[in-house]
Amino acid sequence: KSGDDNTYQTDVCCTERNCKRKLLQSLMGPYGPLSVSYNGKTCILFKAKRLAIRYRNHTFIDLTERVFNPNSPVDTKGSICTKEKATLSLRFGDVEDLRGLVIRLQMSNTFYEAAGQNWFTLDSVHIHYNWTQEATFNASEVYAPATSSYHCQHVSSLHKYDTLLVPSSHTDTSANWHITFTDFQIQAFNVQSDKFASASDCATFLTPAILMGLVTSLILLLVLAYALHMVVHLKHIDRYEEHKATVYFPRSPEAELPDKNSL
Repeated sequence: KSGDDNTYQTDVCCTERNCKRKLLQSLMGPYGPLSVSYNGKTCILFKAKRLAIRYRNHTFIDLTERVFNPNSPVDTKGSICTKEKATLSLRFGDVEDLRGLVIRLQMSNTFYEAAGQNWFTLDSVHIHYNWTQEATFNASEVYAPATSSYHCQHVSSLHKYDTLLVPSSHTDTSANWHITFTDFQIQAFNVQSDKFASASDCATFLTPAILMGLVTSLILLLVLAYALHMVVHLKHIDRYEEHKATVYFPRSPEAELPDKNSL
């Protein structure tokens, strides 16, 4: 057979393998959320359609199967939950050229007076590798009410996804790494019945700062409305005083006669 025929057959074979792999992934997934317990109680729920990391210009390493496959669950023993803090620890071990790979998500639960309720925040994401190396990403824009879960289509360090994960420093190894969570959902506080609470989406929900700004704006509008009302009221009073008719009292005829005593 000609070289072209051999090439054609190889392409068909590769296409068939890809189709089989996609079919197998479809049958195996999507997986349910990862449930993490602490002191015998479920305290963290985590789900993502895809979790991938990349070092510099290397190809992305897809960790989705390693996290959510129930037949080979990821090690979460390093996870910790308290009323104010929570840590989701995903220990992968050796992955390709990386030794001792661990991804940690640090979260906190804080009360905001302006909102009148607690909000939980994804504070940072850490990639530990080769036992002593670490890349850290700040995630201060990831909020949700503590009674809700948080959902976002992309939580990523890539610019095309709004960069919710920002390298902590451009002078260390963090700037060389990229991490992306696709169809990301997490809840780290007030988990009930091992199910996600209603989700606050990153595209629509109000952060405490926005809510505080709205409350302040509402107060200013009320003050302005009251001031305008008083100005209009004062102008109405002045206009009434200007157009008020003068009242005349006619004199009686007796008052016009001369006094007899004066004659």
